[in-house]
Order: sequence, then C-alpha cells, then structure tokens
Amino acid sequence: MAKLTQEELWEMIGFIKISPSRYLTLKTLSDSFLMPSEIARKSGMATTQVSNALYDLKRKDLVVCLNEKSHKGRIYQNTQLALDILEILDKAGS
Repeated sequence: MAKLTQEELWEMIGFIKISPSRYLTLKTLSDSFLMPSEIARKSGMATTQVSNALYDLKRKDLVVCLNEKSHKGRIYQNTQLALDILEILDKAGS
C-alpha cells in the first residue's frame, strides 16, 4: 500500500464512500483501463457523472489517464492506491 498515515487512509476512504459515483467509477475500472463512455455504459451512470468522478479521483491520485495528451478517447486506470482502498472497502462490505 502507498505510504499514507492512518488518518490519511481514513480520509481517502471517506472521500470515496461519500460519493457513490466515485466508488462506482473505481469499481467499474477495477484492474482494467477504460474510456469515460465505457465506464458510463458499464456502470449505468451518466457520462457527466463519470467525468466529474474521474476529475476528483485524478486529483487524489486514485486514477491515472494513460493518454493525457489526447483530447478524445482518454483512457483511465486505477492506481495501486485505489486498488488497495477498494480491497479494504470490499472486505468491509461497502
């Protein structure tokens, strides 16, 4: 797991749990890589919800854009930190 203090870890977990769209975006990505439209289709969310969630998650280093210079067809992937936090949430039954 990334080097977070216990307090930082709980802040990050709260950041994800408070927003169903953030959590669902991370879950949909799992250990795959997808475009926002694919995340929206697989999750049932609106593309704007996914875009907003990706923006928030990227700022917290939970997702990374693999082709940042592209204006269309951007591909996102969870970071290891996101995968670690998802594992914690899944064990807790969230």
